[in-house]
Amino acid sequence: MSEPSQPGVLGANGGIATLGANGANGGNATLGANGGIATLGANGVDSTNGIDGAKSTNGAPGAPHSQTLSRGIRVLEILADADAALTIADVAAALGVHRSNAYRILRTLEDHRVVIRDAAGAVRLGPRMAALARGVSRGLQTAALPELTSVANELGMTAFVTVLDRAEVVTLVSVEPRQAHATVAQRPGTRHPLGRGAPGIAIQSLLTTAHWAQLGEDARRGEAAEVRTHGFATSHDEVVPGLASVAVPLVVPGEAPAALAVVYLGSGQSAAQIGARLVTAAAAIAAELR
Repeated sequence: MSEPSQPGVLGANGGIATLGANGANGGNATLGANGGIATLGANGVDSTNGIDGAKSTNGAPGAPHSQTLSRGIRVLEILADADAALTIADVAAALGVHRSNAYRILRTLEDHRVVIRDAAGAVRLGPRMAALARGVSRGLQTAALPELTSVANELGMTAFVTVLDRAEVVTLVSVEPRQAHATVAQRPGTRHPLGRGAPGIAIQSLLTTAHWAQLGEDARRGEAAEVRTHGFATSHDEVVPGLASVAVPLVVPGEAPAALAVVYLGSGQSAAQIGARLVTAAAAIAAELR
């Protein structure tokens, strides 16, 4: 493969759309990851890293690392966050390196099929990323799928599991209801700040004192305390305008703090009823993983 002389035009299909199925039909789960690279290391998220991720499980803080590998991972993150395919020049600019350096990194990623290039020379995440994403927290995904499917179809809402990744909440797996006039898509790999939305509040209820000290303005101690009392968290208009969410904490041995949640436009059921159903589902998932 030779480097094109022209940067090419932006492709119509971005990295997000290339990863994983929608899951809209038949209540099927979406197992891909649009922001996949952030969840590809150490079971997706490493609870030993804390909020800031400063400590490594393999060495002391500040241990030497590979700049080339780091740049390759950043390229994957850049492509995952893009709404469309990017040219080599786009990637080089985002990475802050010369075009020739970006080309060499992309060429290596193409060799492993985690990046693909279209006829115009624009690049996007490749199908190999979806296969890699299926291995992230595989046990949790497997245990959660039956309960997510049951909750989604019973409540008529999109059900999903989120995990803590540094100071963000990342969707690991989601299921949309089989029969519903309108559903809300919650793509795996979707991320938002820990201090925003019901899943983040539910996860905060599981944090240690050390984690709390790192949160700063993102801390929602009062609402997290209510989760420990009532069992669930609620939010409205916090992550996406017009959408509501209910979430419960999910404790999984060996995994980062997690939450089981639903997102919806409107419901005839109270938050307490939805929360009670999620508590039951979370207990079933945890029992399956013991």
